[in-house]
Amino acid sequence: MARPLIADVDLDALRHNYALARELAGGSRALAVIKADAYGHGAVACAGALEALPAGRRPPAFAVACLEEAEALREGGIVTPIVLLEGIFEAQELARVEALGLWMAVHSDWQVEALLAYRPARPIPVWLKVDSGMHRLGFPPDQVAAVWERLSAAPAHATGLLLMSHFATADARDSAYFDRQLACMQALAHRLGASLCLANSPATLAWPQAHGSWVRPGVMLYGSDPLEQPSEASRRLEPVMTLRSEIIAVRELAVGEPVGYAGRWRASRPSRIAVVACGYGDGYDRHAADGTPVLVAGRRTAIAGKVSMDMLTVDVTDIPEAGIGSEVVLWGRSRHGAVLSVDEVARHCDTISYTLLTGILPRVPRHYSQRT
Repeated sequence: MARPLIADVDLDALRHNYALARELAGGSRALAVIKADAYGHGAVACAGALEALPAGRRPPAFAVACLEEAEALREGGIVTPIVLLEGIFEAQELARVEALGLWMAVHSDWQVEALLAYRPARPIPVWLKVDSGMHRLGFPPDQVAAVWERLSAAPAHATGLLLMSHFATADARDSAYFDRQLACMQALAHRLGASLCLANSPATLAWPQAHGSWVRPGVMLYGSDPLEQPSEASRRLEPVMTLRSEIIAVRELAVGEPVGYAGRWRASRPSRIAVVACGYGDGYDRHAADGTPVLVAGRRTAIAGKVSMDMLTVDVTDIPEAGIGSEVVLWGRSRHGAVLSVDEVARHCDTISYTLLTGILPRVPRHYSQRT
């Protein structure tokens, strides 16, 4: 019998979440961000499920972080345009960008120089990255017009020019900094007559004024709510990954008995402790606190004791039917119908859903399901 830990990936839920992004985007085009192996879900499988949608409902483009991620998609049979969100990392990559038919962000002077020195058979679609306030990648606003003019004057090298930027606080209720970034980008777009790609997942969900010509939903596609406060729209998201395992042992503990390394958790009553096949060696967060929620046989309970490399322990005192082989859901949808949000689990780990989803390691098999 194989170890029972698996990551179930519901491709119908992925399609539902993408359809929600398209609905919210209105007249904007919605690319699908599938970087970091589709946030841990499997980029080729997820891209394939979205690419198989009927014309008019499928993504007009995918987005990844780097050339290697794009190459994996092409090798997996994906033909949809792919945007390199960080562009190239060295000039020699331009030949592969051209050969694979990729689009690319340009955020630095050296990238501009490399592109203008290259002689593509067909111009490469370019998205010009602006640092509107995130202060990671992008040209300062006062340099954008000059770069835009250089690229516009080189139609044999660059085509499809638009402006892109990234919001630092679109997930927050306080919109002051968001408003400042948006105003900066709208002013540049008006000055240059440029299209815009600004809206990440939280802006797609909550800030329609930022949708521009393109939105680029990422973590929302996988069912995670990126907003500080859930909205009517974000409550419609469906979990895509269910991290599912089983109980492999049960222990009876007397009052005062400890569990796990350092005895962090001690029984305050006669307790039943279940051992679950999942640990930080699988990517489950070692920082999960006592009380981190878990579903056992469809009922809520909690982690008791420190997470080990291959196992964790949960309190099943109040779930008398729980025993060896009982289903354990670390996040996602139980076969009994209950749902545990990855966002709730992340809060107990003092992190965000992105780290949990992308942290699931290759030794955890991905099982894909779809009805269509």
